[in-house]
Amino acid sequence: MLISGAGIAGPALAFWLARAGHACTVVERAPSLRLGGQAVDFRGPVHRAVLSRMSLWEAIHEHRTQPGDLVLLEADGSRAAVLPAVMTAGDVEILRGDLCALLHRCTRDLVEYRFGDSIAALSARDDGVDVTFASGKSDRFDIVVGADGLHSGVRALAFGDETAWVRHHGYRIATFAMPDLLGVRRGSLLYSLPGRAASVAATGRGDAARGSFVYRAGPMGEDRQDPAGHRRDVRERFADVGWEVPRILDAMDAATDLYVDAITTVHVDRYARKRVVLLGDAAYGGTLGGQGTSLALVGAYVLAGELARGDDFASAVARYEARMRPYATGCQKGAMRVGAFYAPRTAFGLRARNLGYRALTSRLLSGAFEWLVRKAASDFALPEYA
Repeated sequence: MLISGAGIAGPALAFWLARAGHACTVVERAPSLRLGGQAVDFRGPVHRAVLSRMSLWEAIHEHRTQPGDLVLLEADGSRAAVLPAVMTAGDVEILRGDLCALLHRCTRDLVEYRFGDSIAALSARDDGVDVTFASGKSDRFDIVVGADGLHSGVRALAFGDETAWVRHHGYRIATFAMPDLLGVRRGSLLYSLPGRAASVAATGRGDAARGSFVYRAGPMGEDRQDPAGHRRDVRERFADVGWEVPRILDAMDAATDLYVDAITTVHVDRYARKRVVLLGDAAYGGTLGGQGTSLALVGAYVLAGELARGDDFASAVARYEARMRPYATGCQKGAMRVGAFYAPRTAFGLRARNLGYRALTSRLLSGAFEWLVRKAASDFALPEYA
């Protein structure tokens, strides 16, 4: 079996398939593991059960961040509302790069990894897939899994251009590593204006932090691979913003890992075509706020479990989709709303957000709010597999 993508979903699937005795190859375009990145969290019994079955629950705690409160700021920089860490960071939080390293460590002796290569072409048949790699090599595989992210190359080759499947929600995000210039230490600060927001989040690793800008903008086009253009665009959009934004803009200019993307969600008509199946963000992802990492781990567990049952491929992937689609659709609602949470479109919407969260985090309503935050993550009957 060939898995495209060595992020979260691909190695997680390889973990389960290798345990079931399947030979797996993971191909990754990047020359090495993609480390760094934002913090990801896990919450509720479903996430914990999958991580425990992978023997990762304790390991993640050993590498966990120390999340703090999310502070929503008024225009003058004063506190508008405070969202406690239990509501924003779940039961445990870890840097995405640390989780990638853990998954690779669990699978590197069981799985063949090919870094610095990618799938250039594929021809899917009812009994297998002929694959040509960017390196010029070619091979045949029983199954090809696209676990290669929101802008999946496998999905483009097997399902068609992403414009048919990727839904834009009116915002973009720019995120990057930066020093903790504001002395946040734990937690994060969010400064919002209508249609624009800047945030700084501590990573719990010394004076390291992550900066982010969220802003109203159209879908990404040919400018996706233009870091210099992104920097100019963000600077122009935030040039008149006060607070600490000028310092955050300077940190963005100095960053070497600037990532800019549209806030979108993926909605494919089906998860598999012939012997090609999509997993994680490639099938049901969201740029931000859609529990993409935890969905990838749950989806990998379910797909591997259904494939390991030993019947025909079409039946296995049909069961995988039947189980995962309702769960993924519920989780994606967070990604659809996240842009408007960071940067409400109007001044009225911004005031309403601040007042609403001040009420939801009050002693009277905090329990109900925490239940709502956990609901989507826990709304799944996790199957048992041999």
